[in-house]
Amino acid sequence: MLKQRVVTALILLPLILGPIIWFPTPWLYVFLAGPGLIAAWEWTALMGLVTSTVRFGYLALVAAFLALAWYAATLDRAVGVLVLGAAWWVHALRLISGYPDNFRRRPPALATMAVYGLLMLVPALLGLALLHGAANGPRRIFFLFELVWMADIGAYFAGRRFGRRKLAVEVSPGKSVEGAIGGFVAAMLVAALSAPWVFGAGRFDWLPLLLLCALVIGVSIIGDLTESLFKRHRGVKDSGTLLPGHGGVLDRVDSVLAAAPVLALGLLLAGI
Repeated sequence: MLKQRVVTALILLPLILGPIIWFPTPWLYVFLAGPGLIAAWEWTALMGLVTSTVRFGYLALVAAFLALAWYAATLDRAVGVLVLGAAWWVHALRLISGYPDNFRRRPPALATMAVYGLLMLVPALLGLALLHGAANGPRRIFFLFELVWMADIGAYFAGRRFGRRKLAVEVSPGKSVEGAIGGFVAAMLVAALSAPWVFGAGRFDWLPLLLLCALVIGVSIIGDLTESLFKRHRGVKDSGTLLPGHGGVLDRVDSVLAAAPVLALGLLLAGI
């Protein structure tokens, strides 16, 4: 399994990093729509949709909202889309904290799940595009990846070494409080080290940026737990089988989906 994960990652990295470095932002947005729609397809399975016609119909709906989000950005209305995305992850934290009792009392309806999928995907892809379109855009996206990946890697190793208390036992029994703390510390260290390279030394205030990074790291953990919640609700281990050793696209990007709109919104509001 570890070998599969490494090989898959080595194949995917150039395919992801190349467009981020060389594509203009509108092309990158179109490019990102591809994996975004694959993630939407996987989400239709978590919604419980079965027939291909209905599932492709949902993909068309997501594509339409991605186009509307881009149009909103051209009218300087992108902040509203990002706020909706950030608000969804606050709601997701409530779902996690109340699981499984809340789902037993009132499982989310199909229409609700459809809205959840839109709020997960559309603000995230727009957030990535906005990060890319800013000064040093590719570096900003790499900064986002650093925060998410270091939080995940740090949590894995800290959890294996020190993990005792469960973080959300009903949602993801393998995650621990100690692991989350270890991941948080690792990601914050990387943020402090790489921030001058990304944003320019002396061109930003440290306190707002580090507070934003702390928030983004926390939200990335919520993103991971949220997908785990819906997989557990549906009774599946992975969202898909497209990526050997990793599962589905949603399994790999859940934390990024949560972190992207929050980082993009925070940098816009802070003027960084």
